[in-house]
Amino acid sequence: MTSVTTTSRQAEGQRPPLDLRRRSRPGERVIEATLMLCGLVSVLTTVAIVYTLVSNGLDFFRDFSAKDFFTGTTWQPKGAPQLFGVLPLLGGTLLVSAVALVVALPLGLGAATYLSEYARPRARRFLKPLLELLAGIPTVVYGYFALRTVTPVLKGIFGEDQVSIFNALSAGLVMGIMIIPTIASLSEDAMRAVPQALREGAFGLGSGRRRVATRVVIPAALSGIAASVILGISRAVGETMIVAVAAGSTPNLTVDVRESIQTMTGYIAQVALGDSQQGTVDYQSIFAVGFTLFVMTLALNLLSQRFVRRFRQVYQ
Repeated sequence: MTSVTTTSRQAEGQRPPLDLRRRSRPGERVIEATLMLCGLVSVLTTVAIVYTLVSNGLDFFRDFSAKDFFTGTTWQPKGAPQLFGVLPLLGGTLLVSAVALVVALPLGLGAATYLSEYARPRARRFLKPLLELLAGIPTVVYGYFALRTVTPVLKGIFGEDQVSIFNALSAGLVMGIMIIPTIASLSEDAMRAVPQALREGAFGLGSGRRRVATRVVIPAALSGIAASVILGISRAVGETMIVAVAAGSTPNLTVDVRESIQTMTGYIAQVALGDSQQGTVDYQSIFAVGFTLFVMTLALNLLSQRFVRRFRQVYQ
């Protein structure tokens, strides 16, 4: 017993120190420096974006009142006088996002529940990649699909004169289809992370599969599901091409989804086409709108992180 202990101590004593072992692998230092550089690039990029939005946005607010910008109900950058009330753009953004959420939330959560609790392994391996293909379709394709296919269908349902060619409903419906993979995939991952012991305990008490899914699995995965929903909303709020193609360019403060509206991203895309001269007030307004959009998406992400930390379930 003593000889074994002595041998093990000698073996431990022969191991090189940790610093020496690190010095013997210079490739690891290169990898560590590269990864640190990648992290610094991400941080510096974010700082540069914020600096660009803030510095150019301040130039806009020197010529136009911030109070009128955030409380005004008329967006008229080309009129006389020029009016920059962001509420019509904000309202259009929220309206389209609300329609998208109404579509994506039940379909995405239903798809996640099926893949997690009902689908056989072979069906899951086939259906999940197929569902995620929707996320790879270019958004401009979604936009033209909304304009050329969904809008005529809506005109046939509501009447030719009741639905504008460019409208919030068709853009919102297609945007909801676009964010289904985001909600479904992340929610399914959260449900699959729930320990199997919870399901078996519920089945042992006589619960059926539907009750286990709705009363056990979904509540246990609530933090992940909420994070996926908020991430989907963030993507809908920041979407550009679908609303630029299908929703229109009419700053209209309305709740009627059949009317033409304009979102914040749609306005930024419109001005970026070159209609406004650089240095003018209407050109600088895109930075004020962009900063408002940035604050909205940042708030949604912070809300998601806080919700996850507050309701996260930790299983041993």
